[in-house]
Amino acid sequence: MKKYLITGGAGFIGSHIAEELSKNGHHVIVLDNLRTGFKKNLEGLDVEFINGDIRDKNLLFKYAQEASTIFHLAALVSVPESLINISECIDINTHGTINVLEAAKRNYGCKVILSSSAANYGDDPILPKIESMAPKPMTPYAISKLDGEYYLNMYQKQWQIPTASLRYFNVFGSRQNPDSAYAAAVPIFINKALKNEPITIYGDGNQTRDFIYVKDIVRANIFASEKGDSIYNIALGHSTSIIELAKKIIEITNSKSPIVFLEERAGDIKHSTADTSKFQQLGFKPLYSLDQALLETIEYYDKRNRETKEIISL
Repeated sequence: MKKYLITGGAGFIGSHIAEELSKNGHHVIVLDNLRTGFKKNLEGLDVEFINGDIRDKNLLFKYAQEASTIFHLAALVSVPESLINISECIDINTHGTINVLEAAKRNYGCKVILSSSAANYGDDPILPKIESMAPKPMTPYAISKLDGEYYLNMYQKQWQIPTASLRYFNVFGSRQNPDSAYAAAVPIFINKALKNEPITIYGDGNQTRDFIYVKDIVRANIFASEKGDSIYNIALGHSTSIIELAKKIIEITNSKSPIVFLEERAGDIKHSTADTSKFQQLGFKPLYSLDQALLETIEYYDKRNRETKEIISL
């Protein structure tokens, strides 16, 4: 049995990592201030939950003791919010990451896995995105994630702290909040399709994204805790257009939802595809195809919606 600390572990991705590790009998500590996470995401899991903030160094130091790995997901995750609250974004995402690294430094051999972002590539039109490309972050959120990668590398070189940074592309799956002001396309499309409501697409729908299922993200994190010491793209490695995504979801749900096209949003990146060969060379490969993952995710939201209806009818 190993001890793991997951910062931001009550969030969408963090709670899935907590579920997998606890299921395998490990001692899992979740540190989350519930700003965007939900305690209900941890219901039924054998984990130790700490309502706390990564800006609290002493709290981090206390709960990181004897941890073999810190999965660092806690962050200000909203890109629009990062533009409004730049100082807070830096405080949470950059200073918070330094605190995590300092906690690992106090525990010999403790590895830090940073949840980073494909946003670090910015709007560079070159495809596919490869880790050796010069980063072009366009927002405080992306800059702070890139800062985190640099600090992980520095702590690795200066103090031999084992680290790895995972650049997620478009992650989706159960527990993703479709009601958030900054919700991703997949949960929104699924929710609309299940209710036969119009699905809105900004632009012509030909923009592409490289999607990956949250269960493969969990596997990537656990794999990185054992292998790898660099920056890695985490995605399927091929792109899907937004219009194709919407049509797939409508077909799987047998929905009557019409697709409505609105004006393209300023600043939206047109195309995104990852070169995933660097991480694959270590031995990692995603298990879920887009269709398989969508089917499981749709089943989750369908069940959740039916349960909500039953509660309301009571």
